[in-house]
Amino acid sequence: MIVRELRERPLPWRGLRVRVPRWALPFFALEWMWDWLAFLLSRWTFVVVLEYLGSLSILVAVFFYFHDAGNRTKQRHYQAWQVINTAQGKGGSGGRIDALQELNEDGVPLVGVDVSGSFLQGVRLHKARLIRSNFSAADARNSDFSDSDLEDSELRSANFRQSNFANALLAGTHLDDADLQNANLSDCDLSESTLDRADLRFVTITNLGWQHIRSLQGANLFGVHNAPAGFLQWATRHGAVQIERDEDWENPRPPK
Repeated sequence: MIVRELRERPLPWRGLRVRVPRWALPFFALEWMWDWLAFLLSRWTFVVVLEYLGSLSILVAVFFYFHDAGNRTKQRHYQAWQVINTAQGKGGSGGRIDALQELNEDGVPLVGVDVSGSFLQGVRLHKARLIRSNFSAADARNSDFSDSDLEDSELRSANFRQSNFANALLAGTHLDDADLQNANLSDCDLSESTLDRADLRFVTITNLGWQHIRSLQGANLFGVHNAPAGFLQWATRHGAVQIERDEDWENPRPPK
């Protein structure tokens, strides 16, 4: 914004000093000099050029800010992947929750990501592309995987208690020994998946795609909600159990 304005010519010092008390002359003299400097600068075209250049520099900075947005996004994604890869094989979160969520929110595929053994409680990966990912032994309680693609993923011994898998693709996954108590598996596709010894107590399985499950030997289906017609009978024939208490499930009584 151009702020330059033409100023009126100051009074001559002789005409000014007679109006000013003697004791105030030094103060008025200083003010008079600044008035003259402002008067001269207001008529100097170079100052106008400087003001225009200042405004132009702001426009240039804004242009380069938006022009470089793609590079900043790439740098942010690179840093997120670095966090995930550096922490691979280690316990704890290590910043992976934020890194995974940021990549997913930006639409970056998480195909083959390895977060085994990590602490991911409450991670939000709605509509994530997690094909062939590895969450084995991860603690992902209270997480959101709704509408995500986890096809052919390794989920053995992971803790998914109270997590949301509604409408997720779980075909070909290995969920052996996984803890899915109180999880939501509504509208999931479990074709060719294995759930041997999985804890499925109180799981919601509305419209579950179960007909082509590969194996659920020893899986605990106690208290499941909204089981599709014929599922529990089929599961029992294929080795699933319905046992409420942990101690009874872990140490089943021998048949009499």
